[in-house]
Amino acid sequence: MVRVIGVHGVGHQFSGENTIRSAWLPALKDGLCRVDRSMASDDDFACAFYGDLFRPLGKATMVPPLDASDITDEREKELLERWWLEAARIDPMVIGVGAQTKVRTPTSVQRALNALSQSKFFAGIGERALIFDLKQVRRYLIDQEVRRTAQERIERKIDSDTSVIVAHSLGSVVAYESLCNHPEWPVHTFVTIGSPLGISNIIFEELRPAPQQDTGIWPPGVRRWFNIADKYDVVALVKALSSRFGDDVTDASIDNGANAHDATRYLTTKELGHAVASGL
Repeated sequence: MVRVIGVHGVGHQFSGENTIRSAWLPALKDGLCRVDRSMASDDDFACAFYGDLFRPLGKATMVPPLDASDITDEREKELLERWWLEAARIDPMVIGVGAQTKVRTPTSVQRALNALSQSKFFAGIGERALIFDLKQVRRYLIDQEVRRTAQERIERKIDSDTSVIVAHSLGSVVAYESLCNHPEWPVHTFVTIGSPLGISNIIFEELRPAPQQDTGIWPPGVRRWFNIADKYDVVALVKALSSRFGDDVTDASIDNGANAHDATRYLTTKELGHAVASGL
């Protein structure tokens, strides 16, 4: 029986549940070791996979040949600008947006992409991959078939023993909405890592169920919510989700080194180990 379910973020369109599990399981076990705990069996952990929903049609050997001209959606532009602002704040190598510059034209979009290419955070991520990741976030929110199917992938993994969900990046949005839709689930511990859930105007207000009076709805079946964010994680723009979902969220700030947003870096921390152990 599955006791812990992992939910991945963007950029896994060429991956699969077994591939992700092979990386996540040992990292999760290391995190539990940091607090002198363990799972009874490797079978206690499974990954819910939805990355194939973003897999390009036809030849699937690389992401589509995207460039600045493909970023036309206003929310995509705004998220790109927010990433640029945060990257410039934490990395002196990234040129600032500037008081007179807004990412609302193709030229400005290209400036943002060029600036982010100098960021340590986005090191090794090509421009087309960055754009494709950006579009995956937006597509989940506007394509209701993708939204529904991604949530169904989590539902398929839930059984009577499932008590913990660990969700990374966009996966935290998918998992949050799934938990809100299923108060009957036995999951009582929610762990978000590198989460963009708190990003105003782009994600937070688009959540279902919608926030009430500027406060996100608490997933009704969840008793404990742990949120872990690297202080240099550009994707986790709002580091403390308690500011969005209430003081019952337990926030933790960590440092993952050069790979601030990497899921396995999060999973090996004692903060993660403590959060999962509390649910086991």
